[in-house]
Amino acid sequence: MIRRISALVVVAVMVAAAMSPPAAQAARKLRVVTTIPDLKSLAEAVGGDLVDVDSLTRGTQNFHEAEVKPSMMLKLRRADAVIENGLDLDAWADVAIEGSNNQNIMRGGPGRIEISRGVEVLEVPTTRVDRSMGDVHPRGNPHFSLDPGLAPIITQNIVDGLARLAPEHRAAFEQNRKDFLAKLDSHMVEWNKAMEPVKGSKVVVYHPDFIYFLTRFGLVQAATLEDRPGIPASPQHLVNVIRQMKEEKIKVILVEPWNDVKLANRVAEEAGAKAFVMATAVGAVKGADNYIAAIDYNITTLSKALR
Repeated sequence: MIRRISALVVVAVMVAAAMSPPAAQAARKLRVVTTIPDLKSLAEAVGGDLVDVDSLTRGTQNFHEAEVKPSMMLKLRRADAVIENGLDLDAWADVAIEGSNNQNIMRGGPGRIEISRGVEVLEVPTTRVDRSMGDVHPRGNPHFSLDPGLAPIITQNIVDGLARLAPEHRAAFEQNRKDFLAKLDSHMVEWNKAMEPVKGSKVVVYHPDFIYFLTRFGLVQAATLEDRPGIPASPQHLVNVIRQMKEEKIKVILVEPWNDVKLANRVAEEAGAKAFVMATAVGAVKGADNYIAAIDYNITTLSKALR
């Protein structure tokens, strides 16, 4: 009799556990860590309620110079997957991942997802790269997530990576991706319409983050405020940029949140132009709290500034 009661108690406990959705669902979620916030937003779009996603950096940071901290290693130690940009933008993440001692996300592991696969990379150097050239990336410009036209490739890489860990959820990941891209496509129609009148316009950028975005919407990067990538400008370089802006009637300087905004404003004033802090990533400026909102902020800002 006692054995029978015990068996019934065990069954009751098992049934109760199965009928507690919040705990069960939380336990089934994949723990995903991304190196930059753009990938967090896109991973959330693909993963939906099947993932918990955290980012190692904030949108207001310079991703090239992220400082590896113990808190990063702690996040990575518990991660089922890490999603990285690649092309050396987030090379510092290797140190954090090694420190996490999580074999699943080491290079070549099933939980390591790089989203640059399949992207047509711009600004690939044709000569040998050395430090005298500044922060030039040997494999090409890594800031491709700013181009919404590349979101289909990026999100497919995320689907494939997550499905490698949870193949039973591939259909859900694919449907989430499809729904997200449909929403993005409707915005692309609006964005292309907004940018059509200013196609061919020239802009100056502080640092060469924007080439994919500019190329997508038919704008031209005429110059950079930096003498070389990551190298502060000399006075003579700034004089040359101001002269070029006046001669070519360039109205806009694009600035990252971590740049010397005061310098950009002084140059813009001298040239009869304006400097704008852009959403170089999700969370870089107020209101850019997801991927579509960040792109929309940049489109709205530029389409107005260039008219």
